Amino acid sequence: MKIDDSKPLNIKDWSPEDRPREKLLQKGTAALTEAELIAILIGSGTTKVSAVELAKRVLLQGDNSLNELARLSVKDLMKIKGIGEAKAITIVAALEIGRRRKEQDPEEKPKINSSKDAFDLLKGDFMDLPHEEFWVLLLNRANRVVKKKKISEGGVSGTVADPKIIYKLALEDLASGVIVAHNHPSGNLVASQTDLDLTRKLKEAGKFLEVQLLDHLIITNQKYFSFADEGLI
Repeated sequence: MKIDDSKPLNIKDWSPEDRPREKLLQKGTAALTEAELIAILIGSGTTKVSAVELAKRVLLQGDNSLNELARLSVKDLMKIKGIGEAKAITIVAALEIGRRRKEQDPEEKPKINSSKDAFDLLKGDFMDLPHEEFWVLLLNRANRVVKKKKISEGGVSGTVADPKIIYKLALEDLASGVIVAHNHPSGNLVASQTDLDLTRKLKEAGKFLEVQLLDHLIITNQKYFSFADEGLI
């Protein structure tokens, strides 16, 4: 059978360590070299070199500096053998996105130092609700909020919160701690046995996964009950 040399090298033909997309999925973006990240952008190599090797040539054109590479135009990049207009445009666009991101002031994530901080961040989500909802705050090591998300909603007297869903979210966002909260539309701030059992399950699961359960709040319109403040965590 005659092999068609006109087609670029297929990513499936690369050695496992030379598959940046799979590496990104398995280990995250931080594990990839700059050449591997550029290789994902350009998608394919040529008949003689892989996308990673081609990406290394692109970097070399910028003296192995992303800052210098960002100064190159589409025409400059097209001088590299194997880089056509489409690949050059993709690289330029990606570098421009990075430049614009650096220009924007990073939005400081709120820091949780107490149960009141958590209550203040969540009370608007529970205001005047006629039914129960369950929310989670995901925190990093500095106790800054990575994400706030509603887990479930139910009826007047209860809602279901699945620990598996909560910790799946925590692991996906590399959270170091979680604060969970639900409301009592009745205005009653007494923790039920179901609330106590759920808190215990979450605490134990968090220990196993090394994601600490920092607090569980029961919230009404103007007040809250903190399991941590009451020594129940």
